[in-house]
Amino acid sequence: MEAKAQARFVRVTPMKARRIVDVVRGRRVGDAVTTLQFAPQSAAEPVRKVVESALANARVKADQAGEAFVESDLVVLEAYVDEGPTLKRFRPRAQGRASRINKRTSHITVVVGESNTGEKKGRAR
Repeated sequence: MEAKAQARFVRVTPMKARRIVDVVRGRRVGDAVTTLQFAPQSAAEPVRKVVESALANARVKADQAGEAFVESDLVVLEAYVDEGPTLKRFRPRAQGRASRINKRTSHITVVVGESNTGEKKGRAR
């Protein structure tokens, strides 16, 4: 069973958030949360919240389906960061000029599910 969580319009640059998401992808959910909890980067907190939200969504889905929920079986299957809208601001400069400041936003998506290490990856031919 897979569960998905999204955080949209997060005020973190996508490049910085992708560095954190790359660390978490493919790990067990418990290990991912622990890693994010102690990561020094500021982007780690919003990513941790999305991973915990996906874990909670998986718990609710399992309860609704009447299935047994085992947290230790869950793995971060997919984790990616898309670019959101950019807030454009201007900073005054010398001799009446202005330079543009881009305040970038991110859409963080995490999918957790049971690990299928036994299955073979690849397309059906």
